[in-house]
Order: sequence, then structure tokens, then C-alpha cells
Amino acid sequence: MIKIADLYKMNAPYKAEFETKLAGFFSKSRYINGEEVNEFEKSFANYTGSPYAVGVGNGLDAIRLIFEAYKILGRIQEGDEVLVPANTYVASFLGISQAGLIPVPVDVHADTMNINPQLAETLISSRTKAILPVHLYGQSVDMDEVYILAEKYDLLVIEDAAQAHGVYYGDQKAGALGDAAAFSFYPTKNLGALGDGGIITTGDKEVFEVVKILKNYGQKEKYISRYKGINSRLDEIQALFLNIKLKSLDKINAQRNKNALKYLRGIKNQKIVLPVTDLKCGHVYHQFVLQINANRERFLSYMKKEGIECLIHYPLPPYKQPAYSEMKDVYAPATEYLSRRIVSIPVHEALSEAETDYIIEKINRF
Repeated sequence: MIKIADLYKMNAPYKAEFETKLAGFFSKSRYINGEEVNEFEKSFANYTGSPYAVGVGNGLDAIRLIFEAYKILGRIQEGDEVLVPANTYVASFLGISQAGLIPVPVDVHADTMNINPQLAETLISSRTKAILPVHLYGQSVDMDEVYILAEKYDLLVIEDAAQAHGVYYGDQKAGALGDAAAFSFYPTKNLGALGDGGIITTGDKEVFEVVKILKNYGQKEKYISRYKGINSRLDEIQALFLNIKLKSLDKINAQRNKNALKYLRGIKNQKIVLPVTDLKCGHVYHQFVLQINANRERFLSYMKKEGIECLIHYPLPPYKQPAYSEMKDVYAPATEYLSRRIVSIPVHEALSEAETDYIIEKINRF
């Protein structure tokens, strides 16, 4: 089976260095908030071009903690609204909700599948205080559109860059395109850890200082909680692995782009709609997402029979989830159209030439 994400093959190049450094890690006996996390925070901030970075437990916590920090700083209040793409993983919504704010779904561009800020303007109210553009599947959002809206209505711009490590928009990378950004290091990501992990980047020193406290029980001084914080710390062992892997991230992204270009040139089937990349926007192909102009279940069954794992990212939009039953009247036609048609095929950096050739051949024969 050709896996959608072959984690063993994807991480094998870093195994020897990781095992060597892990042996030294045991002797240091500093397992929480130690030098590995400090080093990774500095390296990742430098990589993204953002002045500050704070490691946290996961990508969901990263979103939540950014908004909690802005609440403490008085930029947002409980019950305020945040514009968020209708077509995204549910974590984008949950991070807003868990901070006591209200996600407002905005439909997407049907071609790029990313948020359509022009549609967002009709949804803005006096309580709208922020927009959360999601660089979905690894393609950067058209941030010029976002900036126009944000400046007109004085909105905070918080990037959900969970799927977009290293992607460019113009001459800047995700993580340095807004007021703050949230990343995930879930194992399947382009920069994936060996477990959960996340990071926040920002150019705002006040946000940086508040998040550092919030993620550690709200404590700056030990046993004294300034804020009602949470326990969401990036693990030292995960940071150790990420420090090793970060050095290869550009190479990882280049290989994913090479695989994607091969698909774009090689897949020729009228039943298949290839993904569209906005010429203004970069892409790192966390996922390569097709649209199926046929019976999708038949396509999935066919691909499985041919030994190719495919997934749907995502079959049910967040606003249609049972957890968000209060949004039952929301209608986002482009999102719903896409959710019935999309399929992700393997595009990860560990695919061989023979495997990509095989995938193209089988898709063309469908």
C-alpha cells in the first residue's frame, strides 16, 4: 500500500542523528522547558522571519493561546467574533471557541479552496475583531485581500499555518504575515514531530510575553499564577527531533513540489479536476487535493484496490459538525460543493519515482 503519509520513510533520514542526540539528552536531566525547546523556538522564529516564537503542546492550543493573550491585552473580549474559512479542519473553529470567542464561517474560493475575504465583508459586525486565514493544504492565502479587509475594519490577522510550514507569500513566509501565527507539528505535517507539538510566532513582544506565561499554568514566577493559564508546553524530546528536521524543511518542501508538479503534468483524466494554485501564492503541498467529477466512493474504492491510500480533507465542514449545531443555518456553497468532491492523494517527500508514476497511471486509467 502506498500510504498517504509514510511516517517511517519520512522520518528515516533523521533517525541516526536523533538516536545519537537522544542518548545525550538523558544525561542532561532537563526534560521540560529546557535547551532543546529554547533552541527550536529561536531557530523556527529565524526560519519564518518572525521576531518571536513560543513552543506549545499542539496546533489547537496555539490558536487558543493567541486569542487568550489578546483578551488579556484588551484587544478582544469574550463573545467577540472571528472570521474563519468554512473549509478547514475543525481545530480552526475549536481554537476560537475555546478562547470564548465566536467563529464566523466565511466561504472559500472554489478554485484555491482558501478563504474568500470579499465574502467576509458582508459578515462583519460590531463584534468582529479578527480574521483567521488558514493556509489550507499548504497553499498560502491571498494575504493582500486579507490586509485590505483587516485595515478597513481594524481586524487582527491571526494565521492558521498548521499545514503551511515554509510556504511563501511574496518574499515572506507564513508565520510572519500577520499579527501572530499558529503552527502544528502533528506527525503528518511537512515539519512533523514524533508526536504532538505546536508553536506560536509573532512580531508583538507583548503577545509573546503573555503566551509564554499562559502556556505554563499562567505562571511567570514558580507557583504564582498571574493568569488562568493552561499546561501546553512543547516537549523537549519533540523539540530535539524538530531541531534536527528543521534543517531539511526546504528540501522536504521542494520534493513535495516536485511530486505535485509531476502530478499536474501527468494526470490527464476528464473525471479528475486538478488543484489550482494562485500565481500570487506559494504552495508546499501538505496535501495534493483532487476533485472527482464522478462517483467519489467508486474512485476511493478503485484506488484502495490498486494499493493507493487516499483520504478526504475534509468530508464534513466544521459548521456542519454536531459540536456546532448552533450553526445549522450557515450555508457556504463552495465549501459544501468541495466537501462532496475532494480527495487527497499521496504527495509526501518519501515517495519514489516509481510510486508517483504508478499513482499517475492508475488515476489516468480510472
